[in-house]
Amino acid sequence: MTAHSAKNPDLHVSRRGGAEPSQEDEKSADDKIEHPKREPRFWLEKVTLFHYRNYSEASLEVGPEPIVLLGQNGAGKTNFLEALSLFSPGRGLRRAHSSDLAAAHSDGAWSVSGRVHSAVGPVTIGTGMRASANKGERGQGERAQRIVRIDGDSRVSSGVLAEYLDMIWLTPAMDGLFAGPASERRRFLDQLVLCFDSGHRTTLNRFERAMQQRNRMLSDRVEDPHVLTGLEQIMAQTGVALAAARSEAVAALRTVIGARRDRDPTSPFPWADVGLGGQLEADLASQPAVDVEDQYLERLKASRGRDQAAGRALDGPHRSDFLVGHGPKSMAARLSSTGEQKSLLLGLVLAHAELVRQRRDGLAPVLLLDEVAAHLDSDRRGALFAEIRALNAQAWMTGTDEAAFSGLGPEVQIRHVYEGKIGPQ
Repeated sequence: MTAHSAKNPDLHVSRRGGAEPSQEDEKSADDKIEHPKREPRFWLEKVTLFHYRNYSEASLEVGPEPIVLLGQNGAGKTNFLEALSLFSPGRGLRRAHSSDLAAAHSDGAWSVSGRVHSAVGPVTIGTGMRASANKGERGQGERAQRIVRIDGDSRVSSGVLAEYLDMIWLTPAMDGLFAGPASERRRFLDQLVLCFDSGHRTTLNRFERAMQQRNRMLSDRVEDPHVLTGLEQIMAQTGVALAAARSEAVAALRTVIGARRDRDPTSPFPWADVGLGGQLEADLASQPAVDVEDQYLERLKASRGRDQAAGRALDGPHRSDFLVGHGPKSMAARLSSTGEQKSLLLGLVLAHAELVRQRRDGLAPVLLLDEVAAHLDSDRRGALFAEIRALNAQAWMTGTDEAAFSGLGPEVQIRHVYEGKIGPQ
């Protein structure tokens, strides 16, 4: 479907100049189009962008089979995938501030909406920002929360989206995951934990807010032991909960990786040896959570002087690391070659997707794979496409060469992207 200027029933611009998701007035697409019966899966049926990045207004309607967005570099392929990633909790695959997502020519308002086949059935999800949220100083715009609506009902944050849709992405920026900072690996792991616990991000936010407030009090030398103890109690409760959730997720991922290794020992995507590095995680392996929580609280109290001198908390789940090794070679992933790291990361993402499918009673997650075929040889491309078919996942892929996706078969949906516009196959 080509870009168009007709008003989208899922979105409207407020009188104050903002973009808001609104309740759908027309019959759903399911009432108009008869789809053949398929295995259950998460998938996006219709997506509309308004004043988003380099898109003035565009709408795309597809089926659940794999989609390839073809176009030259800079056409807007990754921008479209980023818009899709906003149907999941957090700040999307680029982790951009909401105030930076509006089109350059707009007044700061933007919106993304879609017809989503979710865990509870088809729903209309919309998200965006009003123009007023982007006015004034840049910092003020960055702190403003974006609007999230489900079937027209406003929700307090994007965290609720974890209850409706599971989505996994892989971008070229993630190629340095193994050699980069531990924070990037923790973020990768926390995305996996959401398939176990939709409230995980809320717990993480509570821990970080309490830690930041404690850091500020220590830095300003505000000596109020009652307030500090209250903040440290929150850190201990939420910190141990985070460590426990991550430990459970890693254990489950190891099981899936082991099954994949036994099923296909010669896979071009080597199996990963995964684990967790951190004091809380180590303590939880041998002690009850309540004891670990008490010990962490005591450590926080005892380390106030040290943390004050350092300007930050030096103990807690924010210091943990998601450890990944190249299983067949028994070596740290960061020491592997660039090509080995790429294949290892793909295998890890596919194992993640398989785990989500198991946890969601057969519902395969939506995959966003940016430039995934560009640096794979034909054998690895074929193996990747076979994995996507086996998962029964709706996969959105980008590229510049249509021939690279020929192995997806006749059901693949090709759409061409031209400078912020999407055209038919």
